[in-house]
This record gives sequence, C-alpha cells and structure tokens, in this order.
Amino acid sequence: MNKPDPQPNEPTSSAERRFESFLWGSRYLVLLAVVPSILGALVLFVMGTADILAVMRSTLNYYWLGGSQELYDATIPKIIKAIDIYLIAIVLLIFAAGVYRLFFSIIEPAENSQIRHPFNINSFDQLKDKIARVVVLAVIIEFFRAVVDIQFVTPLDAIYLALSILALAGGLFLMSKAQPDDHK
Repeated sequence: MNKPDPQPNEPTSSAERRFESFLWGSRYLVLLAVVPSILGALVLFVMGTADILAVMRSTLNYYWLGGSQELYDATIPKIIKAIDIYLIAIVLLIFAAGVYRLFFSIIEPAENSQIRHPFNINSFDQLKDKIARVVVLAVIIEFFRAVVDIQFVTPLDAIYLALSILALAGGLFLMSKAQPDDHK
C-alpha cells in the first residue's frame, strides 16, 4: 500500500521542517549584497558631486581669476565622467532595492508613490532589464566621453565615428522596441 504524497505545505519530518526553516532564513544572506550596494552608491554619489563641484570651482577660477587652464578641453570630459559615476550609483541602488524587494518585502513608499519608481521590481528579469538599461546608458555616456577626445586624422575617422553613432542609435531603437509596455 502506497503512502499518500504529503501536501506541499506540510513537511513530513522535523528534520525537513528545520532544513526548510534554515533555507528560508538563508535569504538574509542577500543583505550582504544589499547594504554594501547602498553604501557603494552613497560613495559614488559623493564622488560624482565632488567632481562636479571641482568643475564649478575651475570654471569660476577661469572666469573670475583668469585661470590659465584650457577650460573647455577639461570641463566636458569631467562632467561626462561625473554623469557616468552617477549612473553606476543608480545601478547599485536599483540592484539593492530590487534584491531587497524580491527576497524580503515590497518597499511601501515606492509602492504607494504616484510615480513609476525604478524600485518597483517584481521579478529577476525585471531587475536585470532595469540594470541593463542603465548600464547601456552608462556605456553610451562613456562613448561620448571618448568621442570628445577624438582627433580626426583622416576622413575615414569621421566615417567610423558616424558608423559608431549609427550603431548606437540602432541599438537604442531596438532596445526601445523590445521594451514591454509596462516599463514605458
């Protein structure tokens, strides 16, 4: 005579109950990723802000004190770098909030917000998608930082730049077409 299968929610032994309790408690391990990600984002926001403030100081020195540094060659790459740093900080925040939401609890202020907040993540695929989009944006910003420093030697260099921009535009177009309606 076959023993009936146990119900999915009813452990069959105390060892199984203890093991399942251990497994459920192991979700707290993700806090080892969540907390440092938030701290890392804080550090990056401070770094990006310090970079922007340094650019502002250089600009004021240039115009008011007659600084000798070539302002335009230095300013744009530094601002682009600061934006890149901010985007990486945003990736860390989205990752931390998404992992917390997936393993622990919804984030009430984000849920109750009238705006669509990037912390409203319902699945790993959605988390991956949001992070990938910000990373692609960071790569594009890095591309533009490199473009600012380009010295055209031959007409072929200009064609390569145009093709690169066309490839980026095509990639962004394809990403927008692949984006589900609930993300818009």
